[in-house]
Amino acid sequence: MIQILHNPRCGKSRQCLAFLNESNYSIHINHYLEHPLSEKELEELLVKLNLKPIDLVRQKENIWKEKYKDQPLNEKAIIKAMAEHPILIERPILIKGNHAIIARELQKIKEFI
Repeated sequence: MIQILHNPRCGKSRQCLAFLNESNYSIHINHYLEHPLSEKELEELLVKLNLKPIDLVRQKENIWKEKYKDQPLNEKAIIKAMAEHPILIERPILIKGNHAIIARELQKIKEFI
């Protein structure tokens, strides 16, 4: 089973989900804006992605620019910001077992699944 962290308002997320549906993969859709990840879940996700917290942040989001940009934030503070404001999390994310990717390119999705 593949889990997708999905935002239906995001074009890349919709494209990723459409590809998965067309490929007949067993998927679980997590609408992460409606059901935000906890700090612990974000920490686990970062391990699966092999990324630092700042690499998962959508730094062009207004919330980031208004509240966090130019602040001296450690990794825990960045994770807390994403837990409080899930719109800050890059998308879409595919999770399969102990691995995950930010699935913005079709080729990357094909290689992952």
